[in-house]
Amino acid sequence: MSAPLRVLSLTEGFFAGGARILHSDVVAGLHARGEQHHSVLAIASRARRESTVQHMAGDPRYRALRASGIGITSLGKTAGPVPHAPHAFSSRQLRTAARAIAAADVVLTLKEQPLGLLLALDEAMMLPDRPVVTCLHRSDPEHSGDALEWLGESVRRGIVTAAVSCARSTDAAYASVLGDTQRHVVDNGIDLSRFEPSVTRGGDRVRRELGIPDRAVVVAYAARFDAMKDPELFLRSVAAHRALVPDAHYVMCGAGMTRENPRLTELLEVIGGDRIHALGIRDDMPAIYRAADVVSLTSAFGEAAPLCLLEGAASGAVPVTTDVGDAARLVEGIGIVTPRNPDAIAAGWGRAVEERVAFGGAALAARDRLGRDRMIAEYGAVIAEQVAGLRIAA
Repeated sequence: MSAPLRVLSLTEGFFAGGARILHSDVVAGLHARGEQHHSVLAIASRARRESTVQHMAGDPRYRALRASGIGITSLGKTAGPVPHAPHAFSSRQLRTAARAIAAADVVLTLKEQPLGLLLALDEAMMLPDRPVVTCLHRSDPEHSGDALEWLGESVRRGIVTAAVSCARSTDAAYASVLGDTQRHVVDNGIDLSRFEPSVTRGGDRVRRELGIPDRAVVVAYAARFDAMKDPELFLRSVAAHRALVPDAHYVMCGAGMTRENPRLTELLEVIGGDRIHALGIRDDMPAIYRAADVVSLTSAFGEAAPLCLLEGAASGAVPVTTDVGDAARLVEGIGIVTPRNPDAIAAGWGRAVEERVAFGGAALAARDRLGRDRMIAEYGAVIAEQVAGLRIAA
């Protein structure tokens, strides 16, 4: 029996975000199968983002991977709004990274931002010769800043050997940068053992915690406080919806979604914060979705295949989204796509509540395509293909 393939994931760090959730699911799933042995190298040990400081050791993905026996090493930097450029790494950090890569058969990078480290290693003639698969998760590469240039340079130097996009829109957006690099599209999937609808209606724990009546309409919004997610449009839609459903409640979750964020506080003062629950980062998102009637996404750009729509639908909430990335394809038959207009979004929430039984039945029928088993198997095949290609070339 051959030894498992050794796979190193290179990431900016552990902090809240859909791409990090998904990548951790892939890593844990492949490691558990036994055919691959996974480890992680995190550039940062903490992150300052969306008015929050998030420490690696407190992140649920970090804790879950460690509990699964997956080794995690950090270079000890602090992640922020701008990724670390090639010149930002010390000799000690480069040596640590080189050792970790040399101990692997394949390297996965979570998005293009960590490629600055690989370019730094290449410049220092310290980069081990290993296939590198870049996992891409946005539909607007122009908003990646310098990291997009690092991706292009890594392709030109032959460092990046393949790319996996989580959506068709992502693959199309990066096509010109990736050139002749092997390209794959693997649709996102979720853990259906965590995200499932309530058996009965009423007596919900989250509703009790927040003082929300059983019969009240609840709209959930899972996003970080960022222009990409357009929280202002969500709140303007809340104002429009409250005119139609005065006793509705709205639950906002994600980095920066707390009243400690001065910008959110300003918006709430303008819109009116009554019955708006700003909860910040939550580790119990399945329970949040089960307490909701609707899961809303109001993003303006950048989305590829938003996990919150899949997670909400699998948990019994009807997804209502703006038309960004592959969102319309993801919710086809199980949710609603709206224009970027507060009145239209509010009307979409209303329709979702009225037709919740029908949408819920459709989501139950679609659970197989929402699950992560297919996704994990497809990622595993891409990784194995990289090693097989090297052996053939040798």
